[in-house]
Amino acid sequence: MHWFLISVHLVIMAIAVVHALVYKRDHRAALGWIGVIVVFPIAGPLLYFIFGINRVRSAARRFSGHYLPYFHFGYKRSERPGLASNVADEEILPSITQVGGKVTHQPLAIGNRIEVLINGEAFFPRLLEAIASANESILISSYLFSHKGIAGEVIQALGEAVSRGVRVRVLVDGAGVFYSARMAVSSLRKAGVELVEFMPLSLFPPSFGVNLRNHRKITVVDGRVAFFGGINIDPRHMVDAADNPHPTQDVHFRASGPVVLSLQQVFARDWWMATRKTLDDLPMPSSQDRAGNVSCRVIDDGPDENLDALAMTLVGIITAAQHSLMIMTPYFLPARELIAAIQSASLRGVRVHIVIPERSNLPFVDWATRNMLWELILWGVEVYAQPAPFAHSKLLAIDGCYVMGGSANIDPRSLRLNFELGVEMFDEDLARTVEAHIGDAVAVGRRITLAELDNRPLPVRIRDAVFWLFSSYL
Repeated sequence: MHWFLISVHLVIMAIAVVHALVYKRDHRAALGWIGVIVVFPIAGPLLYFIFGINRVRSAARRFSGHYLPYFHFGYKRSERPGLASNVADEEILPSITQVGGKVTHQPLAIGNRIEVLINGEAFFPRLLEAIASANESILISSYLFSHKGIAGEVIQALGEAVSRGVRVRVLVDGAGVFYSARMAVSSLRKAGVELVEFMPLSLFPPSFGVNLRNHRKITVVDGRVAFFGGINIDPRHMVDAADNPHPTQDVHFRASGPVVLSLQQVFARDWWMATRKTLDDLPMPSSQDRAGNVSCRVIDDGPDENLDALAMTLVGIITAAQHSLMIMTPYFLPARELIAAIQSASLRGVRVHIVIPERSNLPFVDWATRNMLWELILWGVEVYAQPAPFAHSKLLAIDGCYVMGGSANIDPRSLRLNFELGVEMFDEDLARTVEAHIGDAVAVGRRITLAELDNRPLPVRIRDAVFWLFSSYL
């Protein structure tokens, strides 16, 4: 019996070691797990098979339909209308424009008009206007969807659109509905809206997954106008409202032009993931109509075949920065590769500004962030803490010509575990607008210094370091 147990352990140990060697991308993680596997008989391999194998990507691929061809949404990837005649020849453009193309294998669509909408006061009137003018189709994807205040007005407007014969589809995240209110779900369904929950949580069958969440915020109306960014359908984004107990600043974008079709395509894919039904009745806008001068590329990111699309793009464009780099994010826990890219930019003489909230709604994320900021500040990166109200904006601007907006935070949950959206936008006027917005936050913010970080009391430093250890799961 003794030799049998030894033989079983050696076989299982060998399988676990080979798996760690082949599939672990970080050599430190591979070495650590191999040590656990070898040192602890039976228990070591068992711990590895339970906790060491990343099952998130495999689950996401099964859920999303890995390698699902685009003709499921009415067209093949190589035949996408709206882009064929409106793409830029990226071989003759600066290197920063080529990064996203090489990551996503998608062309850069030109001829778009992009409008910056700061806070709910700017976004919701434009959204309600678009809903009121809809004739065929309204698509809305939101992580949170409330039923109070301005969100109630959106629900009413969607119900009126349904009564006009408009096909209204709403996709809400199955975990996000618990952060807002389930009353919105019943109100939307009573209004005749086709509402689907993305990976709903349930007791039977058991489903409690905190990963694979759909964090995107997209609206597409009649295939001609779209909205994207960080604002949920939630009254907390009405920052100036006197009755708002949790004012949350954020930025959204209104788009018209060829990029609208790309955003509609992302929604259609998400709808298929949630329902296994294709949207064959969506309007197909003309590819010839140019609405403006902004060139755009949509980056569809998630823990399936699109894993690391945003992370790789961020590393590439930061590496291409020559003069200025401005980042605004509510949660800042960058991976080692991104930290190195930001450090490198600063060392090359690029002026780097990073704006984070003085206090976010997740204090444990703030604590973990404070533990790693010294690695950037030491090499000349300027980090500013923006005072209340809580800034939930996700923005990046480079060299006065490049902007990225969307739903993703710079943290492991957004860049590894959620389905997120990023939109690259190339235009000097747009970049100036976004840079001015970030600059306003810098002007009122408090610059974080090395001395401040070094002078934290020992209990605070220990607390921050402990939460930093778990930053991959926050």
